[in-house]
Amino acid sequence: MADIKAPVFPESVADGTIVEWHVTEGQQVNRDDLLAEIETDKVVLEVVAPDNGVVTKIVKQVDDTVLSDEIIGQFEAGASASVDNAPAVDPDQPAAPVQAKQAADGGEPVQATDKKDEADHKDQSPAVRKAAKESGVDPKEVEGSGRGGRVTKTDMANPTLKADSSIKSDSGRPVAESMGERTEKRVPMTRLRKTVANRLLAASQETAMLTTFNEVNMKPLMDMRAKYKDQFEKRHGVRLGFMSLFVKAATEALKRFPAVNASLDGDDIVYHGFYDIGVAVSSDRGLVVPVLRDTDRMSMADVESRIRELGGLAQKGKLGLDDMTGGTFTISNGGVFGSLMSTPILNPPQTAILGMHAINDRPMAVDGKVEILPMMYLALSYDHRMIDGKEAVQFLVTIKELVEDPAMLLLDL
Repeated sequence: MADIKAPVFPESVADGTIVEWHVTEGQQVNRDDLLAEIETDKVVLEVVAPDNGVVTKIVKQVDDTVLSDEIIGQFEAGASASVDNAPAVDPDQPAAPVQAKQAADGGEPVQATDKKDEADHKDQSPAVRKAAKESGVDPKEVEGSGRGGRVTKTDMANPTLKADSSIKSDSGRPVAESMGERTEKRVPMTRLRKTVANRLLAASQETAMLTTFNEVNMKPLMDMRAKYKDQFEKRHGVRLGFMSLFVKAATEALKRFPAVNASLDGDDIVYHGFYDIGVAVSSDRGLVVPVLRDTDRMSMADVESRIRELGGLAQKGKLGLDDMTGGTFTISNGGVFGSLMSTPILNPPQTAILGMHAINDRPMAVDGKVEILPMMYLALSYDHRMIDGKEAVQFLVTIKELVEDPAMLLLDL
């Protein structure tokens, strides 16, 4: 008999919550089969079978809190699922019709289970089942927009309840109610959403955050991209985007202004001799910030490839803890959603974050004449306890200059 344990969490993660068991007690599994999923403050971790065998006991149930390396179940390697009590079935005989069983106390007959609930469960995709666990909304009570009325993940995100349905949480408190065309729902916050909320609130209350703005002419960068994007993709196998140049420009600016690449640890200032830039990514679970390591050693093709890889992992919920810890600076691009201007909130213990925004054509004065240029607002939020206004402004101006004249990066100017 062996123990099934939760993964070893890093120091920054105190505990986790079991969000789903993919097996039941007595079920036979193969090596590396997925047994359970544990959600932490940062990612969802998978617990897999250590060998071929049988899950003999589930110690921790769904929604239970677990600690690092804590026992969550028991496993017997090499065992087989018991079939001793299974009734013999003659393959030549047709299946017997389901009969009503007499209640033990002589009361009214009770209809035997016809596997309908099990069939309904199997008809739901894993994404729908996971959304149901997180929200407490029963998919069977939701109007499905998929083929044959099947409930989709999108339906679960914004459920339209079937007529006369009233859904309650495990505590009995209504989660969603249908009131004709007017519906409302009450869903528990996910662990990730709680963590994001707490960190954002702490950042606004525990730092002296200030934001400085500037604007950048994107025409030189857009012209360069239009000229070389086909050759770039053919050579490197990845599309040329704007983020890679901003990452490289931010890296160069961090070299020139070390305070922006530093962090506070109590009364100490920690100056980092490396450049690990986090890139904020929106996923179905919420905002996550995977980190690009040693961006000073990466080419633009490396940056684009890694961002694409991390973005794919984020959408699938497969980011690891190592992918999201240890960043020294963060870039957030609200422009992909159409944001014209915003004040990004710090990601502690980092002391600064760069916000990119939408590119819009605007009339600009150039050499005494009005020209229509594609412009982007940039925002730098910073902790004023660590960074003076002069440094913050100069840092942002450096990024502006490098983006407006990309050749400066190649010439190390």
